[in-house]
Amino acid sequence: MKYKIIFLLFIPYMVFANNEDTKEVKLKKLTDKVYQHISYKRVEPWGVIGASGLVVINGKQAHMIDTPWTTKGTEQLIEWIEAKGLTLKSAVVTHFHEDASGDIPLLNDLEIKTYATTLTNKLLKLNQKEVSSDEISSNAFEFIDGIASVFYPGAGHTEDNIVVWLPNEKILFGGCFVKSLGNKHLGYTGDANISEWPNSIQQVIDRYPDVKLVVPGHGKIGDISLLTHTQALALSAKAANK
Repeated sequence: MKYKIIFLLFIPYMVFANNEDTKEVKLKKLTDKVYQHISYKRVEPWGVIGASGLVVINGKQAHMIDTPWTTKGTEQLIEWIEAKGLTLKSAVVTHFHEDASGDIPLLNDLEIKTYATTLTNKLLKLNQKEVSSDEISSNAFEFIDGIASVFYPGAGHTEDNIVVWLPNEKILFGGCFVKSLGNKHLGYTGDANISEWPNSIQQVIDRYPDVKLVVPGHGKIGDISLLTHTQALALSAKAANK
């Protein structure tokens, strides 16, 4: 499926207009090979919320980490990828919630490989959602050989949350498992395992001590302090639940 190009090339920071409420997708260059995509959706009672993912470039191929929150946003992101002369090869989703996995059906229809863990696919099925075309069955799966790997640290925001590590860039995509410094609480915890969350964060801290950038699912990018901040929030919530 080819998309009509509706914007100029080589603009490192791009905003796509949606309607009077919000923008669909924003692209922010992190390195020459990694871009952050931010999509928006109105969620009551909180209003318009942005959700982050990544696009990782490897040669002439692009790989998506988490889908944008809306189908229109995903379509616009694919337009951007194709405008750069790249082919979207695959996508990995970090947990079963819609802000990470919502456009698995679109990507499956386009015959773009989608990856999710066995547990994520189980939870998608339980929620009457379409599952990924390919399944992650190992705990240290090489999503892109030598470029990106996934790691399951244990339960936290959800039972199935994984993180994605880019070793060459020293970038960790934490998704909704990791909170920005602007967060004063853990946010939505309807599917969370608060008792395990602090230990799971510690697994990530121990595994990636040389991380330079940490990308949360919502809010501003930071460094390893986002991990310790999330751990502190989880410990506080755990103590409050006793």
